[in-house]
Amino acid sequence: MFKKMFICLGMLAAFTLFFASCDKKKEEWKGKERTLSIIKPDAVSANHIGEIISRFESEGLRIAALKMVKLDEKGASDFYAVHKGKPFFADLVTFMSSGPVVAIVLEGDNAVLLNREIMGATDPSKATKGTIRSDFAKSISQNAVHGSDSKENAEIEIPFFFTEKEQQSRF
Repeated sequence: MFKKMFICLGMLAAFTLFFASCDKKKEEWKGKERTLSIIKPDAVSANHIGEIISRFESEGLRIAALKMVKLDEKGASDFYAVHKGKPFFADLVTFMSSGPVVAIVLEGDNAVLLNREIMGATDPSKATKGTIRSDFAKSISQNAVHGSDSKENAEIEIPFFFTEKEQQSRF
């Protein structure tokens, strides 16, 4: 009888430690900046999803939400509405609705700036060697990834793809 009681107490202690460590991890990520990244149709069709996600994680960003979606022309047009009227808008909408994309909420210290550094310059010929666009982009219009350019835009872009519930911390 005492043996069973000690086993139960040991299990209770183990669960307490486990949940305490989960709370600590949750606290570590609480208040971290979030940004949106999209792996575009060209990089998805070229099977670069895993390599791109690995770069985010190896640089200290955490995946807070992720999904693969197929934008229709209206969805792509709505998402890139800020560019309406610009000469490249129609081609951008056509490209972004040409195949599936992977939408990702990245979380971490200075997530917007860090993501933009990892992506590299919009024009892959000007992107620093070792950045995503330098390594995977085909052209300035098919440049593998999108990233929010500010915290304010991230707050607008993230809800376009993810509900609040889908963004819950994994801890």
